[in-house]
Amino acid sequence: MTDLRSVGMLVAVLTLGLTSCAADSASEVTAVTEETAAFALLPPAGIPDYQLGGSYVPIADVEIVVRDRLSTPDPGRYSICYINGFQTQPAELELWPENTLLTDESGLVMDPDWPDEALLDTSTNEKRVQILAVLKPWIQNCATAGYAAVEFDNLDSYTRTDGALTKADNLELATDLVAFTHAKGLAAGQKNAAEDAAELQSQASFDFAVSEECAAYDECSLYTGVYREQVIDIEYTDQLPRSFASMCADAGVPSSMILRDRDLVTPAEDGYHFERCT
Repeated sequence: MTDLRSVGMLVAVLTLGLTSCAADSASEVTAVTEETAAFALLPPAGIPDYQLGGSYVPIADVEIVVRDRLSTPDPGRYSICYINGFQTQPAELELWPENTLLTDESGLVMDPDWPDEALLDTSTNEKRVQILAVLKPWIQNCATAGYAAVEFDNLDSYTRTDGALTKADNLELATDLVAFTHAKGLAAGQKNAAEDAAELQSQASFDFAVSEECAAYDECSLYTGVYREQVIDIEYTDQLPRSFASMCADAGVPSSMILRDRDLVTPAEDGYHFERCT
């Protein structure tokens, strides 16, 4: 288990003034604003468990646990709170104001791969403010529950809209989400969206990434090139191009990589699978 006190802490700071190159370092003035707070990064090379299908006690050497925002964090482990920040969750459509949902001539725009998830409309500042009004209490609840970080999913929703949404729209919302998350003392992680990792880190200030199948699709370097050791990867048993052991030996795969069953079920259910690199 990880002692969170031993994890490196980051403090967001606002520089109050510029100094000349010749200035003594003691003369540089920085301050923590009311909108910032300290937060812990992922334990480097920590073994994760991805528990979106249900909570359970992980094996002893797991250091990082990801759970849905409606679940409680794992005490004593670095716990990440999953939030679907750019699409609705199944059975939660009614939680969203009508104006926040993307529509076309056929009605609601749904994710073609997840037809029970409607896309949120990030196209204007007004709509983004309304989306934030829903998401901010969820982030606050993650902090209150004792999570160390939040993982935001579907940052690439704009790629499924035939141009109705843009990357810039989603980056605007992502930037506000990360700022609020940091203000609550939590680290912020991007879920997937490998091609946008550099911009999500540099512009929105994400701290880590959670990837699905970056080894299977040979895109791990898009994450590790940006976040280095701050990358979790989940591979799935139904989509392995070769043995998991051989994938673990590949150069450039994240140290925090595991193999799970596609449905992420608990050990009490049929089909459960958890495997880590050794």
